[in-house]
Amino acid sequence: MCMVIFAPIFAICAFATCGGYHGHLQVRVDCADRKQRNLSVDVDFGYPFRLQQVHFRTMVCEGKRSEVLFLDGDFSPAAQFFVAVGVFAFLYSLLATVVYVFYQKKYLKNNRGPFVDFVVTVIFSTVWLISSCCWAKALSDIKRETDPTHVALLLSACRAQENKCSVTQEPLWSRLNTSVVFGFVNVVLWVGNIWFVFKETGWYKTGQRYPTRIASVKRSSDMRQRLYNESSFEQPDDGSGPQFSRQDSVRRSKVDIGQQVNRQASFGQPQVSFSLPQSYLGQPAVTDPENRGPSQGPRIFVNQM
Repeated sequence: MCMVIFAPIFAICAFATCGGYHGHLQVRVDCADRKQRNLSVDVDFGYPFRLQQVHFRTMVCEGKRSEVLFLDGDFSPAAQFFVAVGVFAFLYSLLATVVYVFYQKKYLKNNRGPFVDFVVTVIFSTVWLISSCCWAKALSDIKRETDPTHVALLLSACRAQENKCSVTQEPLWSRLNTSVVFGFVNVVLWVGNIWFVFKETGWYKTGQRYPTRIASVKRSSDMRQRLYNESSFEQPDDGSGPQFSRQDSVRRSKVDIGQQVNRQASFGQPQVSFSLPQSYLGQPAVTDPENRGPSQGPRIFVNQM
């Protein structure tokens, strides 16, 4: 939006202040013999600053003859190049404004519009910089060549020491100085617009989209792996009865192992039991030897001598 608003305005200001310039200078000559007084030399110049074609006529103090003089220098290439860049930048800004407003979908289709816009913006930034620098150098040379003191030295009457020459009017350079300023403002504007146009191209979108997608895919894969690990230990299976978490299973396994160890230790110890023989305290049965019946007590045999 900033490019759409300010680019045409500054482009117009740049080529208008340079292309429509007209300068005027005047030198007054006072001859020493007082025969000719108030001799003034007027010099007019302007765009495209072909100073070698600018000529002026002046009177000579000695006699009634005149001479024709020319300025020196041709600065039209720099001036015309600067104006041409401003005109084309203005036209392209208007075209870009129409495309941005009415043909936004076609502009973004297949990234052709942003790519062309990016290339053109880089080209205009470069030519604005070159033209502004060339025009600034050319303006400095124009000021030197049209300096009234320098023009006065071209007059034969002013080269004589007995005559007196004075500058009565100097060219106004504020307009051309402003054109140079607008030229470098356009450089800053177009160079700054490179970043905003670059964001619309596929290069910027590619650099921003794919790393984000890779990071999101990585995060989703980590989340799936974490959910899988948790579900493998904590989620119950269908028809397999209640399941315990990993910590519960480990705790139960430790308890079962402890119970088995205690059980084995209890089975391994010898069981010693002491039982007292039962004694019968009743009276012993005595067997009659004659009857030879069964005897309930022990039999004692005595050998008779």
